[in-house]
Amino acid sequence: MSLARIALVAAFLAVGSVASAADHWVYFGVYTGKGEKDSKGIYRSRFNDATGKLTEPELAAEMGSPSFVTIHPNKKFLYAVGEGGGKDGGPVVAFAIDTGTGALKKLNEDKSGGSGPCHVVVSPNGDYAAVANYGGGSTCVFAVGEDGKLGKRIGFVQHKGSSVDKGRQGEPHAHCCAFVGGHLVTVDLGLDRVKAFQIDPAKGLIELEKEDIVTPAGSGPRHIALVSGSPFAYVCGELDSTVNVVKEGKVVQSLSTLPKPTPGNSTAECILSPDGKFVYVSNRGHNSIAVFKVNEDHKLTAAGHITGDIQIPRNFNIDPSGKWMLIASQDGGKVGVWELDAKTGGAKETGTTVKLNKCVCVKFVPVVK
Repeated sequence: MSLARIALVAAFLAVGSVASAADHWVYFGVYTGKGEKDSKGIYRSRFNDATGKLTEPELAAEMGSPSFVTIHPNKKFLYAVGEGGGKDGGPVVAFAIDTGTGALKKLNEDKSGGSGPCHVVVSPNGDYAAVANYGGGSTCVFAVGEDGKLGKRIGFVQHKGSSVDKGRQGEPHAHCCAFVGGHLVTVDLGLDRVKAFQIDPAKGLIELEKEDIVTPAGSGPRHIALVSGSPFAYVCGELDSTVNVVKEGKVVQSLSTLPKPTPGNSTAECILSPDGKFVYVSNRGHNSIAVFKVNEDHKLTAAGHITGDIQIPRNFNIDPSGKWMLIASQDGGKVGVWELDAKTGGAKETGTTVKLNKCVCVKFVPVVK
């Protein structure tokens, strides 16, 4: 099956539909440390989408460097990866969410199978959790039980190869995973490829080598945003500060995320707005969020930059209402709230900020009263 056909059934991969709930729990992944002021694990705040107000973060669960967290489709469970780990990998941890209080209760954990797990995602039916191991350059898949616990590791693939930047691409570096229909794709920065896999519960993870999406040499693809019911996707290039438009498995457009060359810049997150009208990519170095308008043909037009008090925005997210953007300043020790302009895609700084050291992931869960 081609990636185009797979993408046609990937309705769940839209960033999200507009929600009516006014209050959400916001869960933050961070880099931890041993100092008194260092972060200690996964934090939570309460966010109101009518006012844009965000409460001060509270520690929800202690964990070593939960740099990426994801939410189960049923909103009852949260999964986190802890960066680091040796040959057997770093921790992958499952938590139960109390949607009334925001509390997290640890269910179980396992190892990612490769060093440096940096991304985790759950399939739309909740049956699988996939992990990208950056340091190990591999993809790992776990079964997930109805109780939210991680089951056995049913698939593992070690990526192979390299690309043109020998300093960053001398070996594979898987950076994120996404479920597309009954398949899985993994974006590999070290290979300049988006790899495709088939999941067979009996045989494990089967690599579909001929289905790879090849990005421009040296681009270093990092994160991917897929378009619901469409053969299009958007992939940010970490190493060359680009956003690449993919159609039916081929790159059809590549645009810079910068207004002018900025030495040392690298991109990080790439998301599609809830209404599908804009693509956003974070710039670390230029310290901005690049805005791109989605045209009728799904190609992009540069539409400016969201700026303000931002320091190394590794991650950001748009709330389910589509009205607000929360930007985590990894080096700024805080998370800020910006109000989005639905017409231009731009945003203005609201002045609402909360302190949180080395925050690198932002996820929303509705409050159930």
